[in-house]
Amino acid sequence: MKVSLFRDMTRDDLQVKLNDIQEERFNLLMRRTLKPLDNPLRLREIRRDIARIATLIAEDKKGIRPITETKVDILQKKK
Repeated sequence: MKVSLFRDMTRDDLQVKLNDIQEERFNLLMRRTLKPLDNPLRLREIRRDIARIATLIAEDKKGIRPITETKVDILQKKK
């Protein structure tokens, strides 16, 4: 996914997405031990998405670029 799509998410959405992606990565790694994957490049995409989300969370914690709190904040910015 593109970073701009992640930036439109709230903190909770980012955390849920991060957990989902990490779970998918774990499942692909386990499946890879048994047989070759249909799409081995998916692991690269997942790894990069994890890094993108982790970067956004770190930026928020350091105060560099705050993440929106709620969906209402996002809707107000677009107007």
